[in-house]
Amino acid sequence: MDLLRSTLQPLTHNLPAPVRSAGISLLGAPCYQTLISDISLSDRACLKLAVSKGLGIGIIGASSIVKIPQILKLLQSQSAEGVSFLSYLLETASYVISLAYNARQGFPFSTYGETALIAAQNVVIAVLVLRFGGKSTAAGVFVAGLAAAGYALFDGKVVDMGLLSYLQAGAGVLGVASKVPQILAVYQQGGTGQLSAFAVFNYLAGSLSRIFTTLQEVDDKLILYGFIAGFMLNAVLAAQMIYHWKSPQTASHAREVGKKPEKIAMTTGTSTTSKAKTPTTRRRG
Repeated sequence: MDLLRSTLQPLTHNLPAPVRSAGISLLGAPCYQTLISDISLSDRACLKLAVSKGLGIGIIGASSIVKIPQILKLLQSQSAEGVSFLSYLLETASYVISLAYNARQGFPFSTYGETALIAAQNVVIAVLVLRFGGKSTAAGVFVAGLAAAGYALFDGKVVDMGLLSYLQAGAGVLGVASKVPQILAVYQQGGTGQLSAFAVFNYLAGSLSRIFTTLQEVDDKLILYGFIAGFMLNAVLAAQMIYHWKSPQTASHAREVGKKPEKIAMTTGTSTTSKAKTPTTRRRG
């Protein structure tokens, strides 16, 4: 380690100014000096911060595509079977409130940035669900209402910080409640329909990672408890996905995650093993 450190330190001590500035803004000057410039892993607090920042950036990167498979499944099938609009409505409302709350509180973007990206994808999914359900007018009303609510939440003259704090507490409840309609839809239909396995399992991993990053970087119990509750319900949804994996309604999930789907036996009205009797010329008697 000492040999590696002595070899690399001339480089880390002379990094370009933009790289150094980005590292300091991400880790802070003390941790940047310890981890990057001095290449020392002795400070556990700085190590935890670096892991948290890495997870946060990874979550934001993954969130940019996490709902794309779901959108593609809806477009390809032209059906919203198994996808709950109410679930996406509640989740999107929760994300818009949380986005405004985190931004106005000045929390690090790495701790909440995915909410903006996922909320945008949720809007697309919700619109598709309404459209394929024959409710195109309702889709327009949904988008307009969401835009008006977003403007009000980000404007301190319309919604002050005290009210926004209460809304954030409610957003945690909305985020948890948003999973319930989807869980019930899967239970009632006996399958996951057009629900994306990629999105479900990425949500599970992301919510678990967010518990860690919140503990490390955000001293806000409202946000922490919301992520814990969300992880528990995401786990239920993931368990349903696994349970119904081989059912006819969810056979396409194997292909979605890169595996060859198992063939599902189909039955027809006639048997393929029995042969029709043909007239015989053998004389009886």
